[in-house]
Amino acid sequence: MTTRRSLIKAAGFLSVAAASPAVAAPQADEDKVYTGPRAMPHGLTLLAIRQSDGDETLGVKTAHGILDVAAAADALDLDAPMTLEEMLLVGNAPQLEALVKAASGSAKAKAAFLDESKITFGRLFTNPSKIICVGLNYKEHAEEAGMKLPTEPILFNKYNNTLAAHQAPLKVPPQDVTSKLDYETELLVVIGKPARNIAAADALSCVAGYCVGHDFSARDLQLEKGGQWMIGKTLDGFAPIGPYFVSADLVGDPNALTIETKVNGEVRQSSNTKNFIFNVQAVVAYASKLFTLNPGDIIFTGTPPGVIVGKPKDKQVWLKAGDRIESTIEKLGTLMFTLA
Repeated sequence: MTTRRSLIKAAGFLSVAAASPAVAAPQADEDKVYTGPRAMPHGLTLLAIRQSDGDETLGVKTAHGILDVAAAADALDLDAPMTLEEMLLVGNAPQLEALVKAASGSAKAKAAFLDESKITFGRLFTNPSKIICVGLNYKEHAEEAGMKLPTEPILFNKYNNTLAAHQAPLKVPPQDVTSKLDYETELLVVIGKPARNIAAADALSCVAGYCVGHDFSARDLQLEKGGQWMIGKTLDGFAPIGPYFVSADLVGDPNALTIETKVNGEVRQSSNTKNFIFNVQAVVAYASKLFTLNPGDIIFTGTPPGVIVGKPKDKQVWLKAGDRIESTIEKLGTLMFTLA
């Protein structure tokens, strides 16, 4: 959906780059710049809408339906962030909050409110500077995998090619690449402001919000090819995220959320984030000691027990084309995708 507003507002990126050298600053391509206060989002449940021209732009879940931000901004002649990543990098959440308020009482914006069932979901994230993952972060999962309990967070990474949308099909790789596909529902932490050497007690202050994430895994590549976790986690589409981004104020304590996985309607994982070995604060603080966390960085916090690889070998039935996966986390919704 092409509008007069650029999807990435250069001035916002420039302001972030000045505060954090790790964020690149593209050339200016917008005559209007955001000059308001840099702020974290509040009271927002967001999603991405895949438009008919392929653009993936913001939607806001409201009592009136899903507000198509691009359509509302044009109808009301207001500026607002067009993507979640822009909002986090620029810090212009107040613009979005103002647009939602203006649209809710405007006849001009009535057509911008959509029925969620009619939406094609887009990717919430397309180009984060870092996708950080935590391994073996639930005691029972470490035990079922036959691994020692970690004494500090085990970190690995994914790449942007893995990012996928809610309800998007996940194409099964060829058998000569992998034949042991496994599920891993995880709480996804979204960074909202730069953090370096932050104390655990202050770590949640840099968290903008949370999503349901899925660390889809190829266990033969991960465990039977020389222990290469990276290749077992980074095939195309191996990081579905969604359906929503929920701002941190609406979630409250991230370390007390129920988490569940269903495969073809059968519950396979059922736990609570209170069972983390390293809670969200500990993970954010630890990562920030190693490298700067930037707005838009995302952290997969680990999966609970119940995965296929943790079962006795004679009971390991690996995922296949046609299987439907549902990943649910309290207050964040249910991420769904089907293997194709």
